[in-house]
Amino acid sequence: MDETFRIVTDPVSDSVAISAIFAALPLLTLFVLLGALRMRAWLAGVISLVVALVVAVAIYSMPVGLALLSASEGAAFGFFPILWIVINAIWVYNLTVASGHFDVLRRSMERVSPDMRIQAVIVAFCFGALLEALAGFGTPVAVTVVMLMALGFRPIKAAAVALIANTAPVAFGALATPITTLGTVTSGAADDPRLNADTLGAMVGRQTPVLAVVVPLVLVAVIDGRRGVKQTWPAAVIAGVVFAVAQFVASNYISVPLTDIIASLVAAAAVMLLLRVWRPAESPDLSARADEPSPSARADEPSPGPEPSPLGGPVRTAVQRDTNAEVLRAYAPYLIIIVIFAIANLGPVKDALAVPPWTVKFAWPGLDVLGENGKPLASTTFTLGWLPAAGTLMIFAGIITAAVLRVRPRRALEAYGKTYVELRHAIVTVMAVLALAYVLNQSGQTNTLGEFLAGAGTFFVFLSSILGWIGVAVTGSDTSANALFGALQVQTAADAGLDPVLLAAANSSGGVLGKMISPQNLAIAAAAVGMAGKEGDIFRRVVGWSVILLLVMCVLVTLQATPVLDWMVPSSV
Repeated sequence: MDETFRIVTDPVSDSVAISAIFAALPLLTLFVLLGALRMRAWLAGVISLVVALVVAVAIYSMPVGLALLSASEGAAFGFFPILWIVINAIWVYNLTVASGHFDVLRRSMERVSPDMRIQAVIVAFCFGALLEALAGFGTPVAVTVVMLMALGFRPIKAAAVALIANTAPVAFGALATPITTLGTVTSGAADDPRLNADTLGAMVGRQTPVLAVVVPLVLVAVIDGRRGVKQTWPAAVIAGVVFAVAQFVASNYISVPLTDIIASLVAAAAVMLLLRVWRPAESPDLSARADEPSPSARADEPSPGPEPSPLGGPVRTAVQRDTNAEVLRAYAPYLIIIVIFAIANLGPVKDALAVPPWTVKFAWPGLDVLGENGKPLASTTFTLGWLPAAGTLMIFAGIITAAVLRVRPRRALEAYGKTYVELRHAIVTVMAVLALAYVLNQSGQTNTLGEFLAGAGTFFVFLSSILGWIGVAVTGSDTSANALFGALQVQTAADAGLDPVLLAAANSSGGVLGKMISPQNLAIAAAAVGMAGKEGDIFRRVVGWSVILLLVMCVLVTLQATPVLDWMVPSSV
């Protein structure tokens, strides 16, 4: 294909403001279909993609062929590496279910505390943060939501808790991949030596800990209202404060990639130590309580009690004592994951796997798109790191896990096939939404929206977190949102006389709060709890918290741009 397309941000009457109306149509379509009309997430994603393609061709004059190629690259990126890691991570989890060791793990956590509110803090917040640190891209939601159901949570509440918990650790997820991406895309956007992964990670580590302090309290409030906060606040506060302090210290003084691993393990240990000397006044049986005032109003919701596992069998709830060896096997998959990921990210190993034939970079065939500056867009180059990809590492972890848990090869392969079947709607959703994101980005619609927001001048410091929030809400990935808007944040900061490090970090920190309302995360959570097609119900449970916490982040970033808190912005690391 010989066609070349150059991005223009004001295709309608040479006006960015008017053009932004059209550029916003795909996003508005997505949120209206998902939130207001309660349409299935995969269908809403496909329809919104079509709208984005029409706007790209009719309004931005992007050739039809290039628009379709852009969508194809986005869909490919949605499968690899994003879905590749989610599918394989859930497969590892399914192996623990197939072998019965997931029940052992659940019983082990029940013995730590019989209180479901504290179990949620440990599972959704601490353990979920560890999964986010290792894998990211929806894995924590997919795994912890089913763990919560096995502990007795009602499906819709389990989904809401898992989604809300998956906020504070997101910026440092997948061994700080979002931060690494942010450092890459911003390094040449302004003449500032601080625009690197270490300094940006340090800045994010001075923002997201504020969320970490609040999130555990939000979780117990969602689960049991005021009574939950009143009775379990010591555990929630300890988990949040310890995680926050560890996240700050690790990101600023130890290692950006290891930030969430350190924070999650330290927080979990702190809660367990607290439980040796303190217990809540009572531990109500929340599994038997209805989530709605009228039981008949939710007649279509799965009832509480033993929930089906992802492999179709019931999760056993019989009380029994497990040997130390069985408990060790139950935790083995996660220890295996930590070891494999740690080895793969050792300097020499990581460098060796980042080059051919293990990692291959190539221009997406026929996709010739230039930015406003006339240079080819970096996003048209596709990176296929087939061996070092987190999803591939998860396959290795799965093979070893199957051996340790004594799952026969045939049964492991059956579990792998069923994982694809159960995630089929989530797969379509993720690929459609990533195709949508690429069309928005490569046609210029994203740039138009960014420039329109940048027109706010110094007030943009308040809006910068919102821009990241929009990016993650659409793409479901803080990494993708940083790739989309990171350079724009830096350029806007330079034009408005603001600190580029602050605004670039705000893009990532604000973005984490869009994670809980992203269509693909909603689809993954809904599929995991057996509520596929009811993503809109879950969306309405979490959107309020997403907005409230976003406003907190906006205020924090704004204060960090003033003499009140500007001392929090690092001069260098």
